[in-house]
Amino acid sequence: MRFLLMIKATEYSEAGLADGKDYHEAMISYKKALAKKGALLADEELQPSSTGLRITYPNKGGKPQVLAGPFPVNQELIMEYMLINVSTEDEALNWALKMPVPRVRGDYEIELRRLKEKLESIQDPRIKAMEASLQEQLTILKKI
Repeated sequence: MRFLLMIKATEYSEAGLADGKDYHEAMISYKKALAKKGALLADEELQPSSTGLRITYPNKGGKPQVLAGPFPVNQELIMEYMLINVSTEDEALNWALKMPVPRVRGDYEIELRRLKEKLESIQDPRIKAMEASLQEQLTILKKI
């Protein structure tokens, strides 16, 4: 099961302030532990919302409106996310609870959400052909 851990933005992250060295090292250790377990699929940090755009669509149709950031932190902005692959929701929750938290930066929030599993993913036909070729080669090697 894949889960997305979304670390919410704070006034500090929106201001572009870096967290302390101890927190940074703790996060590196945490991510290495996830990677060692084979659970870490992606890990990305977002720029502050001041560099972003928001597109809103009127509910009755019409042209979309493009708004430039910054956006208010109380709108639950995301600062960073990690995509993990684990066996159960409890395991995902345990990993989320192990995540280091910078104690001097006020409230800190992590949202954990399970991803919907797609039956078919859109894939380049060349990749599918290579996968079929590799499967064929593995079948031949198993017979040897």
